[in-house]
Amino acid sequence: MWYLIKEYLKFLKTATNQHGVHSPFIFSFVTKCLYDRKKYTDYKPLQNYRNELLKSDEVIEVTDFGAGSRVFKSNKRKVKAIAQFAGASFKRMQLLYRVVSYFKPKSILEIGTSLGLATSALALSKTGKLTTLEGCPETSEIARKHLVQSHISNVEIIKGDFRETLLQVEQNEYDLIYFDGNHSKMATLEYFEQLLPTAQNDSVWVFDDIYWSASMTEAWETIKQHPQVQVTVDCFWLGFVFFRQEQAKEHFKIRL
Repeated sequence: MWYLIKEYLKFLKTATNQHGVHSPFIFSFVTKCLYDRKKYTDYKPLQNYRNELLKSDEVIEVTDFGAGSRVFKSNKRKVKAIAQFAGASFKRMQLLYRVVSYFKPKSILEIGTSLGLATSALALSKTGKLTTLEGCPETSEIARKHLVQSHISNVEIIKGDFRETLLQVEQNEYDLIYFDGNHSKMATLEYFEQLLPTAQNDSVWVFDDIYWSASMTEAWETIKQHPQVQVTVDCFWLGFVFFRQEQAKEHFKIRL
């Protein structure tokens, strides 16, 4: 937690807003997506999705293949506690919804379904099909049930260890990939390298919690310097990666 606070204070000193951006592509992304203050009607069903989970007293057994939890000491957890402490915040759901609405990806891959909070945000605008991977069978069942209740039908959930399920999807091309399944440096870089052949010029990759730990920040720095990566946007909670070869290699830090 102290690492997060320290890094956030450092981030605030170096981050800027749209006035520090000279790339037309990134300026448009910042002003028309990241800073879009419009109250979309789809925000209401997203809020309803989250509220339903926050009311659930159901207890599930969580199978954790990732970096573990800072909050939970047991694998038996209440759904509402997972939604409150480990799921995407409503603000982040809104942002992910805007990202999909802005870029209009036809195919989306999410690594780490959890309860489907981010999943619902990525899928609700229905620009295309979303494939989401989840290691925990009980968690994915909660997500499946709530997505059905929310009439979100353009989602395919694939259950299993990411090392196995990624093999099922690595031959596909995705316009947008959301990485939120394992907050360890090694796993993040493994997934990045494994999926790199699927990247196209206009692909958008989003990495969650890039300051979750020092090792996650190291993974982010490695990704930034990769020769195929042209532009990155660091919003502290999320990191955006672009492969546009027509862009000069640049890295931005944007306050939200």
